[in-house]
Amino acid sequence: MTRPPDSTGPTVSGPAEQAGPAVRPVGFAAMRVLFASLASVGHTYPLIPLAIAARDAGHEVHFAAGTEVHAPLAAHGLRPFRPGDAFYEVYAEDLEPELARLRPDLVVHEWGLPGAAVAAHRAGIPGLWHGFGRLFPEGIGLEIPTRNAEVVGRPHLDIWPPSLQDKDFLATERRIELRPVAFSTPAPLPLRVGRPLIYLTLGTAFGTPELLRTAIAGLATLGAQVVVAAGRVPPEQLGEIPDQVSVHPWVPQAELLPLADLVVHHGGSGTTLGALAAGVPQVLLPQGADQFANAEALTAAGVGLRLLPSETDAVAIAEQAHLLLPQRGQVEQRDAARLIAEEIAGMPSPEAVAKLLPEYAS
Repeated sequence: MTRPPDSTGPTVSGPAEQAGPAVRPVGFAAMRVLFASLASVGHTYPLIPLAIAARDAGHEVHFAAGTEVHAPLAAHGLRPFRPGDAFYEVYAEDLEPELARLRPDLVVHEWGLPGAAVAAHRAGIPGLWHGFGRLFPEGIGLEIPTRNAEVVGRPHLDIWPPSLQDKDFLATERRIELRPVAFSTPAPLPLRVGRPLIYLTLGTAFGTPELLRTAIAGLATLGAQVVVAAGRVPPEQLGEIPDQVSVHPWVPQAELLPLADLVVHHGGSGTTLGALAAGVPQVLLPQGADQFANAEALTAAGVGLRLLPSETDAVAIAEQAHLLLPQRGQVEQRDAARLIAEEIAGMPSPEAVAKLLPEYAS
């Protein structure tokens, strides 16, 4: 590949460039870029803003993932396909024939797909890891990308604010800072009715009717408007819903979060990052995967409050939420959340990082 003449080097660390119409520099050469992710919202959606930015910059973009996430990818012209026999995870042997067919100049493989990184390495194709949040700990069912001997040393597109990122990861890995941009599929936006707005979600993987009912019962006592994204829980399993609570199978989270006064959620990376970017304080109810580590990091930074499963009941949820609502006297978490939002806003945008992608295909 020919590098753009305005190349700034192999890392990004300064303020984001302003988004605008794509201007191709002299010598611009369009690339073919392959993105790859697990077939779930939490793993695919973080990659979509950069994939769209690469497409808008004039590159040909393809996206390898299971069919579960093809609809939003296709809606944005990202050419989704299912490699091999993959439905959720993509293994090296699934991707190898597709690499021979497409011959991409660069592969952007998310942290949950070490097989994609290995396949690109074996094919001699440059690749970038793409994070979905804070570097996750051992024992959550995913291989830690920094420990894969075959592809050690590949740069990481890091969407987590540095002040909350794992310190060893910051000190030892090649990172390209990338501002997290919330992505959600269109859906009706619940109207705000004049009371404080609490957004409640337990995500798409770990939510249960029992915990959702408990959280609704606690939050309904606070005199706030409560908007619930039920996710994997059928709304009919929640029983009678209080008048000030509205339950939806799905909400446009990216549009709702900036309207919220408080987010009560499971600690998944997507919701955590979206709330951080919006400067909204959080009550975290971690259930599994990386959620406990996320909750610990936010609590240590004073950005939110945490309830472990053994501590969680309706009264405790109401008490923690009450502390973080506006004009309730406890402002430390709200002030800390605003500072993190400012930090995120200063990270390089997907458009700025897309301009640097040819550097990593060289």
